[in-house]
Amino acid sequence: MRRARLPASSVTGALVAALAALGVVGGVLVGWGGLDTVNGCGYPDNPYPSETARDWVAYADAVVVGRAVSERESGRRELALGAYRYDVERTVRLRAESVPYVSRERSHPGVGATLDYVAPGWKVTRAGGDRVDVLTGEAPRVVPGHTYVLALRWREGRWVALGEGGVVPYDGHVVGRGEWCGRVLGTDGFAQGERLGRRDDHSLEKALLGQGDQALTRALKDARR
Repeated sequence: MRRARLPASSVTGALVAALAALGVVGGVLVGWGGLDTVNGCGYPDNPYPSETARDWVAYADAVVVGRAVSERESGRRELALGAYRYDVERTVRLRAESVPYVSRERSHPGVGATLDYVAPGWKVTRAGGDRVDVLTGEAPRVVPGHTYVLALRWREGRWVALGEGGVVPYDGHVVGRGEWCGRVLGTDGFAQGERLGRRDDHSLEKALLGQGDQALTRALKDARR
């Protein structure tokens, strides 16, 4: 879900003060990049192009419809400074419901009945040891109990998403329904966000909003032509 961008130069001290008065700086001002999103859920992370169906078939090793069934801590890094003591990595177990696309361009493992996916994890506060969810800007967090379409790349021995456009909410096999940025949205809520998005947004999630398996398969097939 793409958002109209707010130039950093337009964010004045008065605005920051106003947000602070409302108690939302901690939730919104994760970084200036967080202002790109509806609820300021963090920095977008885009290792590869991930917006369109053509991006998916060009850069993904597999496109998977998967339901998140469990999550676990899979590593942590100690931080020397700041409010947080640790960055914690999170691995999500996905049950593959279908695999509508597999690339033959690169070497990678086959997708089995389940796969492990490296998702945004947690930060642990220095003061109280509380664990705080990390949210990637403009993308689902990927949490157990929800279904997603994921454009995945095999990198350094792990499945990772192409980028923020490479993970799409898909509860009930409907594009735009389900968890996004830690919140559960219906297609109406997702569509409202898309209407606020950039006019140059040609993402797969926007093109297929409200549609299901047949439309997804057709879009990926057309993109390979």
